[in-house]
Amino acid sequence: MRFSFWRIGVFIGAAVWPLLWLYQAWQDVLGPDPGKVLVDRLGLGTLVLLLVTLSMTPLQKLTGWSGWIAVRRQLGLWCFAYVVLHLSGYTAFILGFDWSQLGVELRKRPYIIVGTLGFLCLLALAVTSNRYSQRRLGVRWKKLHRLVYVVLGLGLLHMLWIVRADLKEWSIYAAIGALLLVLRIPAVTRRIPRLIAKKTSSARKA
Repeated sequence: MRFSFWRIGVFIGAAVWPLLWLYQAWQDVLGPDPGKVLVDRLGLGTLVLLLVTLSMTPLQKLTGWSGWIAVRRQLGLWCFAYVVLHLSGYTAFILGFDWSQLGVELRKRPYIIVGTLGFLCLLALAVTSNRYSQRRLGVRWKKLHRLVYVVLGLGLLHMLWIVRADLKEWSIYAAIGALLLVLRIPAVTRRIPRLIAKKTSSARKA
């Protein structure tokens, strides 16, 4: 099967981090509140995986290698898996499965609403990521999957609301997200193959 080792490598790379963090929590090396650390890391992991997923198409256009696209769906599903773990961790470690506290949390921390909206959008994308949905929805499938840009905006807003006091790390993710969005503008996308062709031609002449 084409790109089998590449797909397996991506699977292992995405799967290893939650397992490592759980092991660290079990070894009691995540500080006095390991539950919160796990929730934070899974949330950040979701954002990182979302950015990586969005980078697959620009990388394919820049390099011409179709392997990037071959793992795009897998990365998107891993992104959903991480957000499910993030939400599950929040329910277990922050709420303690006490749903009566949810209303209080929503009033005190409205960024939870933003995160929930992002989760619902990712849920819609994950459920329709299969070929059956693609055939069934037709042209509407592409329109629906543009929700990924909404998810990116909601994810960055969710993180911004949490980190407010320290914007350095957030600025890096926001800048990467902005760059990936710029690379998807049709006028920019059309120029990429030309730039590659020019560089290849110059390299051959040299």
